[in-house]
Amino acid sequence: LLQPLAASTYQQILRDKNQSIALYKKHAFQQDDPDLPQETRLLQLRNHIQKLNEEAQAKLNQLLLDEFSTKLGIKYEQAQLTGKPKKRVLNPADISALEPFHWGYHFDTVFARGGFDAIITNPPWETFKPQAKEFFANHSDLITKNKMDIKAFEKEQKKLLDNPEIAAAWLDYQSKFPYVSAYFRSAEDYINQISIVNGKKAGTDINLYKLFLERCYHLLRQGGECGIVIPSGIYTDLGTKQLRQMLFSQTKITGLFCFENRRSIFEGVDSRFKFVILTFEKGGQTDSFPVRFMRHDVAELAAFPKPDDLVLDVSLIRKLSPDSLSVMEFKQPIDIAIAQKMLQFPFLGEKIESKWNLKLTAEFHMTNDSHLFKTEPAPGRLPLYEGKMIHQFTHQFDPTALRYWVDEQEARRAILGKIQDRGQKLDYQDYRLGFRKIATNTNMRTLISTIIPPNFCSENFQVALSFDKTGTRYISYSEMLFLCALFNSFCLDSVLRQKVSANINFFYIYQLSVPRLQEGDQWFAEIVERAAKLICTTPEFDDLWQEVFPHPQEGGAATLSASPHSRGARGAERGAGGKGVTDETDRAKLRAELDGIIAHLYGLTRCAASPAV
Repeated sequence: LLQPLAASTYQQILRDKNQSIALYKKHAFQQDDPDLPQETRLLQLRNHIQKLNEEAQAKLNQLLLDEFSTKLGIKYEQAQLTGKPKKRVLNPADISALEPFHWGYHFDTVFARGGFDAIITNPPWETFKPQAKEFFANHSDLITKNKMDIKAFEKEQKKLLDNPEIAAAWLDYQSKFPYVSAYFRSAEDYINQISIVNGKKAGTDINLYKLFLERCYHLLRQGGECGIVIPSGIYTDLGTKQLRQMLFSQTKITGLFCFENRRSIFEGVDSRFKFVILTFEKGGQTDSFPVRFMRHDVAELAAFPKPDDLVLDVSLIRKLSPDSLSVMEFKQPIDIAIAQKMLQFPFLGEKIESKWNLKLTAEFHMTNDSHLFKTEPAPGRLPLYEGKMIHQFTHQFDPTALRYWVDEQEARRAILGKIQDRGQKLDYQDYRLGFRKIATNTNMRTLISTIIPPNFCSENFQVALSFDKTGTRYISYSEMLFLCALFNSFCLDSVLRQKVSANINFFYIYQLSVPRLQEGDQWFAEIVERAAKLICTTPEFDDLWQEVFPHPQEGGAATLSASPHSRGARGAERGAGGKGVTDETDRAKLRAELDGIIAHLYGLTRCAASPAV
């Protein structure tokens, strides 16, 4: 990369550095100049090495600056209290402030023979972006990192920014991230940080553990081995898809051992948090690799892998998760057999003509859209639904969790953006199928879904779109109920539990194998009617109920229960107004029937020991 003259100078610096280090090591253990005290000689050598390091650092920093500015076109972005950041050309001081570590200089003899033989590391597990609460917590005792309401934090933040010194420090802190983030997203050494799904880049945060993993790969020689301790997101998250592709196609994975932090292996880390010891050899490709999931005892590592450990085939991973390459947390061979059997149906993300198709959205972001959130109800305001307010088949799981209301007219403008408001019907004005975003496979249930009455939603309650831009329906009320029943079934929950680490992102739902049953298909009416009885327990759902039961029905195999309008022996199971089921025993029975029907749809048998699964 250096011009010939500069390269020659740099090579001379390398030779001088290595000779000086060799002399330093020699004099540290051997006194060979009686006229010069050993301590003085060592100090002279240390100073000389330091001078060489500074000279080399300046040259290498200039190379890095050229890569940032000339090759990648990155500029410095100075944050402002209001308005867009001010851009300027990067200078040597910007690079020097990063304190870059130049591996090729400090380990030139190692890289002269191809790289390291082995790397063992436990890198930081942090998102690379400004952390406002973390920054302002250093300036106010009132601010806590996690347990502070958005509005309360914003109020305290605004007060702190009235102090010019704090404001200047905040702007400098923010400005340290954009140009480095741009480098990580575009440099050749980090081409596997951005996931590509269906030909499109998937936007995800930069995490330091992901950067370290790719750096480790580059630092190894061919045949070199790495052992790294990182979060379980490496085998589940969409943002690590390209890293998994790199591991599958350019390394030989020798083990994936997953711990759950129940025994506080790492203090200060949530007991439900999962992390892995991943080992791999650079070069070749991975066809299969041994795994253990959800372990608690560190001593088990000494006997991993064993001949009887579960071995995952990469070909199966590609079938189960073709878009994301997510690795499912199988515990035993029968789990694999069940997953293979459920693959008979298409993924929800696959668009099928003449069938209903699912399109998901996250309406309002808890941070970016917080200016819309009001803390008190008032005329013209609608509740903002969050994930913790709902549970399976109920929109009233925790009414006390309602924190915010949204002004309808303000929210419409935010949703429509540049589109003219002609009074067109928007999704918030209709029933909405959705699910909790925040969920782990250590909870009682992972996939938690329901249908809510017309209202606005936050990002942690992900919802299915009802209409496209032309006003055409994506999915009918009956199809919503059908899908809600499948989402809440043991079948789909068991599949998702083997994939999810902390959040249910869209791609997890899109990669569920689901039968696209419609009106007239066998079992469709039976599933829809039971789901309606579980959901339509309040007057807000009268229209939804009417869609499923437009006319009184008496008996018949299709209903499998008394008519919703009859006053027969089953009348006690229904709630106020004769709609829905509120008795917990009867609700449990309906859910058990749904689980049985849905298992039947997938061809799963009751006995796990059955050859037919």
